[in-house]
Amino acid sequence: DVQLQASGGGLVQAGGSLRLSCTASGFTFDDAQIGWFRQAPGKEREGVSCINNSDGNRYYADSVRGRFTISSDRTKNTVYLQMNSLKPEDTAVYYCAADLSGTTWYYLAHVGMKYSGKGTQVTVSS
Repeated sequence: DVQLQASGGGLVQAGGSLRLSCTASGFTFDDAQIGWFRQAPGKEREGVSCINNSDGNRYYADSVRGRFTISSDRTKNTVYLQMNSLKPEDTAVYYCAADLSGTTWYYLAHVGMKYSGKGTQVTVSS
């Protein structure tokens, strides 16, 4: 079974940092695109960032570019999202997802990925 477990969320003040982790199992990690999505109450889901483990390409939403960094540790089947300079508008449930179809992130960011896990809450206070 495919499993994606996100962790690392919490409460932080504006300007602070958090690192989210996504540990994956049940599929070939090296072939997958692993993405982070977030959803805040009353708002649409947003594709935040993605890393393509097959070619190393990284993608970021405009809202987080320059503040968030995605990375992948293939020895641990884990993807990280380092979030710096956090803002109150970053408050949301963050969850990770995986896709092996090869579909471009620019499409997956809008429609979602095939596999997704439970989220972790990130709250940024002002």
